[in-house]
Amino acid sequence: MRLLKQLFWVFLTLGILFGILELFMFDIIKIDWVSFMEIQPSYRPMEDPLPPPSQSVPVEGAIVIPGMGAPENPTTADDASLARGAELFAINCQMCHGADGAGSGPVAPFLIKFKPADLTSAVAQSKSDGSMFLTITNGVDGRMPALNENLTVSERWDVVNFLRTLKPAE
Repeated sequence: MRLLKQLFWVFLTLGILFGILELFMFDIIKIDWVSFMEIQPSYRPMEDPLPPPSQSVPVEGAIVIPGMGAPENPTTADDASLARGAELFAINCQMCHGADGAGSGPVAPFLIKFKPADLTSAVAQSKSDGSMFLTITNGVDGRMPALNENLTVSERWDVVNFLRTLKPAE
């Protein structure tokens, strides 16, 4: 019994000393653990979205038929559509375009080459619904990411309906 007590105190003392030693060596000895995440190819969000395969039809149906121009808006601008569009705009667009759509979002000052578009301007509001839909779907090269992977077709039409409600600041 006495031997067990002595061994207990010896191991406890050694454990405490080892713990103190580890605290001082924490920043000195770095063990590089193998992490397979580091050696995989990775992509930033919205970096080079993949185009759909040729002659394929999206699950939601054909969005645009090539050579037929901008599509017509199939979604009525009712209260439900506007509410969904406002929520989706706040999640996906507001950071650049701002809550009022004037291009004054919190990210806008950091965009040096191209400032976000003023969605309340006469130029933006004069575009057709289909043109706005295609801009949201495909983005603008070097300026705005394509949101076709983030938003479904009906959600993009809801955002278009919401954009029609934006008015310029007075």
